[in-house]
Amino acid sequence: MPDSRRLNQTAFMRFFAHESAAGVVLGLAALAALIVSNSPLATWYEAFLRTPGEIVIGQTLVLEKTLLVWVNDLWMAVFFFLVGLEIKREFVEGELADRRQAVLPLAAALGGMVVPAAIYSAINWSDAQALKGWAIPAATDIAFAIGIVMLLGSRVPTSLKLFLTAVAIIDDLGAIVVIALFYTDRLSLTALAGAGIGLALLFALNRMKVMRVDVYAAVGLLIWVFVLKSGVHATLAGALTAMAIPARDADGGSPLQRVEHSLHPWVAFLILPTFGFCNAGVNLAGATPAVLLEPVTLGIALGLVLGKAIGVFGTSWLMLRSGLGAAPAGASTLQLFGVSVLCGIGFTMSLFIGGLAFDGLGAALETRLKLGVLSGSLAAGLAGAAILVAASPVSRAPLPSGASSAGRYRRSPSPRAGR
Repeated sequence: MPDSRRLNQTAFMRFFAHESAAGVVLGLAALAALIVSNSPLATWYEAFLRTPGEIVIGQTLVLEKTLLVWVNDLWMAVFFFLVGLEIKREFVEGELADRRQAVLPLAAALGGMVVPAAIYSAINWSDAQALKGWAIPAATDIAFAIGIVMLLGSRVPTSLKLFLTAVAIIDDLGAIVVIALFYTDRLSLTALAGAGIGLALLFALNRMKVMRVDVYAAVGLLIWVFVLKSGVHATLAGALTAMAIPARDADGGSPLQRVEHSLHPWVAFLILPTFGFCNAGVNLAGATPAVLLEPVTLGIALGLVLGKAIGVFGTSWLMLRSGLGAAPAGASTLQLFGVSVLCGIGFTMSLFIGGLAFDGLGAALETRLKLGVLSGSLAAGLAGAAILVAASPVSRAPLPSGASSAGRYRRSPSPRAGR
């Protein structure tokens, strides 16, 4: 086996090993938040989230925020930086570099965003405030989803794990675009111009083949400040900075992959669990089962459970039936459906988008947001796992045969050069 392919497969297995454990840790953090927020420690939990913190640079820049806002604005910018690295790697030398392999997850991810958003919007059409959360069920949480398929082991073919990863990564790209276009405050043109100059500098460094990642990080931090002040959500600075990190150096190494592999454990085991702990707490005192039938809660839950399953599987089935997509090798129709249901686990990104959509609109919407995301994600996770367990490897219906087997999902034999 060529060295480049062996390195790619080693990195691939490390990625899934991290994602499997990360899903468990993230789940424990969310559970801890629920327990604490419904215990005598609830007052401490709320005070903890309101802990003030500030950064002062000279006499011109003072950033003063609570702990919750720091986590959601700064720490999640690091998460979006990692997401940006994953997106670039996949499009440069990963599963999405081959157009035929990319068609199916691209279409599935699009269907998996449109259908959940449509279901939520239909249920909440008459409420202008609630309608702002239309994008909440359009997200997939890669840590939880991959964690479940890894726990199921050989019951899920590697081709479907690749498909799920690609769909989740494209989904994250879609979420970045949605946040940039629909969840911004009033814009400051001066701050946007400063961010634009920073971006131009980043890509100039890339063109000059500068390989020191710390230089890109320093410019990225400056861009984060400008974006924060611009009215666009500051986390987008992380994704934009990642796109400038070089994919290849003169010796054939990958600065992008080195940074991704170094950063991944910190995001998986520190940043995301912290986000989960700070955002998943919801006080259930006085809550009744009727709350689950409130339009916001119901719209999010049904969007995640039914919308994702219909959108991802339905679009995939049509692409395969028409011959426009390449079928995941060795996977059955039921297994593809099970993985499509797992895409309804929207925890991290759904809570994040919901926080932007309902910011300042009151505690009632915040409670319904969290209950909808938690109940929908839990139901999608359990249902998807049950379907995959039921999909016996002995007897399973094959996927539609419209797609040629020559283009079926497989790991690319060698990395492609890229910027």
